[in-house]
Amino acid sequence: MALKTTPLIELHRRQGARWVDFSGWEMPLHYGSQIEEHHRVRQDAGVFDVSHMLAIDLEGPAAEGLLARLLSKDVGRLARSGLALYACLLNERGGIVDDVIVYRRGPAAFRVVVNAGPAEKDLAWIQRHGAGLPVAIQPRRDLALLAVQGPNARRRAAAALPGIGAVLLGLARFQGAEADGVFVARTGYTGEDGCELMLPADRAEETWQALLEAGIAPCGLGARDSLRLEAGLNLYGQDMDEGVTPFECALGWAVDLDGARDFVGRAALTGAHPRWQRLGLVLQDKGVLRHGQRVQTAAGEGVVTSGGFAPTLGRSIALARLPLGVAPDASVLVAIRDKMARAKCVQPPFVREGKPRIAL
Repeated sequence: MALKTTPLIELHRRQGARWVDFSGWEMPLHYGSQIEEHHRVRQDAGVFDVSHMLAIDLEGPAAEGLLARLLSKDVGRLARSGLALYACLLNERGGIVDDVIVYRRGPAAFRVVVNAGPAEKDLAWIQRHGAGLPVAIQPRRDLALLAVQGPNARRRAAAALPGIGAVLLGLARFQGAEADGVFVARTGYTGEDGCELMLPADRAEETWQALLEAGIAPCGLGARDSLRLEAGLNLYGQDMDEGVTPFECALGWAVDLDGARDFVGRAALTGAHPRWQRLGLVLQDKGVLRHGQRVQTAAGEGVVTSGGFAPTLGRSIALARLPLGVAPDASVLVAIRDKMARAKCVQPPFVREGKPRIAL
């Protein structure tokens, strides 16, 4: 089966991107050096093509009630247009169907941005629960999504795109607004400040070029992964899935169990005891931590869910699913090939806004 492509595929090819198959999409891995791209985002600004993700618009009298039923966090917190909310879609067992960001765009209008891998599953899940209700559910494959991230990202993006500059610079964190046909939000997946732009696909190439001309570096999925790992942010399909509850992957803060709101998965989570906890690992010996490696602890065996080299720290780090009895500062052993390597447990994030947040 042919891989899906974003509206920017030809531009990426002209710019010499190295490619990777990500969730059935042909995506740029890097443009020469993943580590250089990582550092550009930590120190200045980089732009990612994230058009493989899907925006789903919901509008109508039942839109808010439908989201109140489907989201782990109360959509009623979005008291006015422009506010954003991070939440999970849960199954009846309390497992994570996906993690999403929801924006209120009007009194009865919302935008839900979902991950690439489970996008079609998510859409079908929302449509199933919205069947027969007065709500229009529209997948927006006509949009391109660009993420501009880094300490200088908003300033450089505002200079490159004067039609949205004033709006962009005026946004507080986790807010979004419409300007010049672009939905711009001060959100991201790197642990840095920045913005995400949702715009018509036929404007994607000129926008990308304008951002590059403003000194913003093109970045691929390799740097996006190392940045989010340093920031301690979960990746769907590795750190969480339908067999894991939010309380087992450090997302308990994204669940509202107060009040009477009945949402899918609430009954399973109420009074339930987590089987696991999520902790970070910093490797003390030589090697690289990778997804699937076995972790030996004094309280039993766990597993690395995401791992890799952290350019900001100069160390290999990981997120791991560990038994509840493991202390946040415990020493553990990780099976790397044919040997057991020493690692230290920590509480993520490892890095936030360019600065290490852990003691090495």
